[in-house]
Amino acid sequence: MITRSTGGLYLMEQFLDTYIERMRSSYPGFPPSMAHEIASAFLAFKFGIYANAVKECTHAISLIPDSAPNAALKKALSIVRANAQDRENAKVTADLSVSFSPEERRFTAIGLPEDKIEDPGTYELDNAIILIYVVALITSHDDEEALEEHHRLIVRLLSDYKKALGLE
Repeated sequence: MITRSTGGLYLMEQFLDTYIERMRSSYPGFPPSMAHEIASAFLAFKFGIYANAVKECTHAISLIPDSAPNAALKKALSIVRANAQDRENAKVTADLSVSFSPEERRFTAIGLPEDKIEDPGTYELDNAIILIYVVALITSHDDEEALEEHHRLIVRLLSDYKKALGLE
């Protein structure tokens, strides 16, 4: 069970919960092995095991069927894969070679006008990480406990955008 915090992060907890509910209809489920690959891609990246993250992202992309929501998920996995490759090669700036299209953006958590985006690479990566996390949380019941351990991290990541989203 996810433990909800009180205080300053509560608003972003609600924001994340609303986003999760919004994504449920777009990502009602995947076969367990595919859902596990998505969760593994998220976990490998968050634990800094970048070579594994690249492998997991590539494998998950190959398994996911085509659809509008899945195009956004595949793009998220591609963004994480590109950043994992860069980090594996000691390049620490966020990769801008892959980004969400306007159509894919409707599946991302953080929607900001261009003039409010301070760091486009980090913005793309943050949206990718959040989307992968949420889809994994919704679909990979076997990984639910491991994913729940990262809930607070996702809320804190969203909190970085609270002012730009007009939620302060």
